[in-house]
Amino acid sequence: MIGSVVARSVDALRRADRSFGQRSGRRSVLVDARTPVNFTMVAPVYRAMSADSRVDFYFTASEEPHRLRDIYREAEGARLIQPSVARRMRFDAYVASDFMWQPLPRGTCRIQVFHGVGGKYGFDAPTTSMRAWDRIFFVNQRRLDNFVKAGAIDADSSAIRLVGLPKADALVNGTWTRGGVLEPLGLDAARPTVLYAPTWSPASSLNAMGTDLINRLLATGVNLIVKLHDRSRDVRAFYSGGVDWVGALTPVLDGRRGVLAPGHDITPYLVAADAMITDHSSAGFEYLLRDRPIVRIHRPELIRDANIHPDYVTLLASVADSVDTVDEVVRAVERGLADPDRLGATRRAVATDIFHAPGGATARAVCNLYDAIDLDPWPAAVAQEVPCRQ
Repeated sequence: MIGSVVARSVDALRRADRSFGQRSGRRSVLVDARTPVNFTMVAPVYRAMSADSRVDFYFTASEEPHRLRDIYREAEGARLIQPSVARRMRFDAYVASDFMWQPLPRGTCRIQVFHGVGGKYGFDAPTTSMRAWDRIFFVNQRRLDNFVKAGAIDADSSAIRLVGLPKADALVNGTWTRGGVLEPLGLDAARPTVLYAPTWSPASSLNAMGTDLINRLLATGVNLIVKLHDRSRDVRAFYSGGVDWVGALTPVLDGRRGVLAPGHDITPYLVAADAMITDHSSAGFEYLLRDRPIVRIHRPELIRDANIHPDYVTLLASVADSVDTVDEVVRAVERGLADPDRLGATRRAVATDIFHAPGGATARAVCNLYDAIDLDPWPAAVAQEVPCRQ
């Protein structure tokens, strides 16, 4: 009885606090991230709204605050604050692209936007309730259905928003061009370009065969872009197997037609690539929007350790040449470059399943964020007419 009275009193104080803070017409949004790739998921929304003087964005790293500057080094003009500072402030919205939970005693509208579409680590069948989130920006109907089936949310939840993946909009709207990406990397656009993008894990293909595979691919005469996952750059054993992959691969690539991708956002490299190699990553699915050949290195240990949803294992296998060895990877790349249209119909069908209305996800996310902070959208931030509630 006493507990419920206290809870109601706290809620009333939070509502009054929020109402008082909004009278000025200004709003504040806190973004929380573990890694730079977490920020890339929010970046299109931030950039679309950054010129709106009514909205102040702040950025924190609640779980690894010592890495704050590193995590947001590609966030131009970002206000960085330590978690201890954030706890003393009032925010109209809290945005996270992972299952993080920054304690905010003054209350906020909590928004989950996810950080990919690979079906790993329980993102498509959470074992805990997601009902504490006020908005959930789903990337596709499949994930939404899986959440309901897992009992993480109710089918009629007011938190549900079918948004799509804002990061993937740049794959279909012409933001990047192949030549515009390759030239700054020093790669010849006249040559075929292959992207190798393994996920992070001691069980990944990078740990199993990465160096040998890179040497073999370079010997074929293609351009090679190696995109390391943020966590593969972390030398802790849990993430990279304890290997300094930047240090290990730089001399292998140096002076040859290969580069370590310098940016954290994989999108431009997906645009530049004529074929892609992965084991199991969200980027492998994102590449479907380019409708080009994919080679999947089958790693059973990775599937087990990363708790990958079986549906996503099957889907990626259906759109790719699945291989086990370095020799098979090289042959599959050669087949893909020679016949890029093979499996095209399947790739396009799976892309339609995985990505809700690509090209408009940023506009939908922006519209829904304005709705969450109870502010009329700034016209320049919403480039197209989109429904805020679905």
